[in-house]
Amino acid sequence: MSVPSTSASRRARLIAYYLPQFHPIPENDIWWGKGFTEWTNTAKARSLFRGHYQPHVPADLGFYDLRLPETREAQAGLAQRHGIEGFCYWHYWFGGGKRLLEQPLKEVLDSGKPDFPFCLAWANESWTGIWHGASNKVLMEQTYPGRKDEENHFECVFRAFRDGRYMTVDGKPLFLVYKPHLLPDRRAFTEHWRELAHRARLPGLYLVGEDWTWDWDPQRDGFDASVPHHPGNPFALLKSQGIRQQLLQLQERLPSVFTAPYRFRYTDFIRAALSLLRFDRRDQIPVVVPNWDNTPRSGRLGHILLDATPELFCEYLHNVIRGISWKNPEHRIVLIKSWNEWAEGNYLEPDLRYGRGFLEACKAGAFGRGGGDA
Repeated sequence: MSVPSTSASRRARLIAYYLPQFHPIPENDIWWGKGFTEWTNTAKARSLFRGHYQPHVPADLGFYDLRLPETREAQAGLAQRHGIEGFCYWHYWFGGGKRLLEQPLKEVLDSGKPDFPFCLAWANESWTGIWHGASNKVLMEQTYPGRKDEENHFECVFRAFRDGRYMTVDGKPLFLVYKPHLLPDRRAFTEHWRELAHRARLPGLYLVGEDWTWDWDPQRDGFDASVPHHPGNPFALLKSQGIRQQLLQLQERLPSVFTAPYRFRYTDFIRAALSLLRFDRRDQIPVVVPNWDNTPRSGRLGHILLDATPELFCEYLHNVIRGISWKNPEHRIVLIKSWNEWAEGNYLEPDLRYGRGFLEACKAGAFGRGGGDA
């Protein structure tokens, strides 16, 4: 298979969020049992209503372990062949130097492999038991000790920033903050990190924050751009659409009205998601969601997108890429949530149901309907 690989040949820069929780760590052993990884909940999931597709089973890559370089190479190969420009690794810095799940990225940096672009997204929130029915249980608290900690954090990620594979916008390292509204002083943080980047002789930083309010102005807080909160905002919009939606929920959730998970048609989700995107805003980066079913984590408290098919995702992605086609190619970024959030039923990786269908949709979106040369 011969597939275009240069940024110039792509219609958009597709970047997929990447979850590193596919290897055991001592903390998860204590909280959830020896050997816990993302596969633990994925594999034990069960159908909760008639027609509910569970469990989701991986195909080409199997139940992998991210400590293995062969796995990381295979993931990068699949992504590259299907139009994904790079991975956005979730990065966990809890303050005071405490980190979790850092081993896969460390090995990527140490080894120089795979030769595949990446960037970082700081998941700056406390870890709780919310998805396991224990929302008041704090497992690891997110703290913000002050300027010295910000400097230590910057020093921690600087090695990644200067890696030749690190993704940039206008030559500046791309760094995302999941919940900027939780920062004690957003403007002070962004100004401090830009100062540290200048001292480190970086060309700057391209800072992006997730917008949980639908109308956040990132420039006001020193960020370069925002990404809308997905899938949370579309879910919230669907829940607020009045009696018709409520009746549909009741109809689909019977006979156990108060115990079945929320269910939404993927077509309705796409419509809601597209309506919330501001394609006219230069400083907004759109996000697309191929699928969703987080009942492996949260059981009957979960949310499900029904009939999420590669064909519908392909149309969804094409609409988003068309909406940003006016932008400079460097800024024609689309984030995909996600590459491998298996316990959220939110992934591009091949499974036994659709094979490489969602990846083929990405290839068609990135390179046009033909999807590259076969």
